[in-house]
Amino acid sequence: MAAPIFDFSHLTAAERIELAEQLWDSLEPEAVTPSADEIQLVRQRRAELAQDGDPGEPWEQVIDEIGERGG
Repeated sequence: MAAPIFDFSHLTAAERIELAEQLWDSLEPEAVTPSADEIQLVRQRRAELAQDGDPGEPWEQVIDEIGERGG
């Protein structure tokens, strides 16, 4: 992983989250608009979910299983 441009190690977790929110809010809407390919991928995955009907495992269960494996 590349070295960070800025050192945020002195910030608390809450301060880092606030900074991330401020950075996100500073973007112009067109900078975060999904591309046509991304929209198509989401549509494809939604169609697959509708056909399969299996939404997967609840996130709590997945986190518990990772914890049990020592991850």
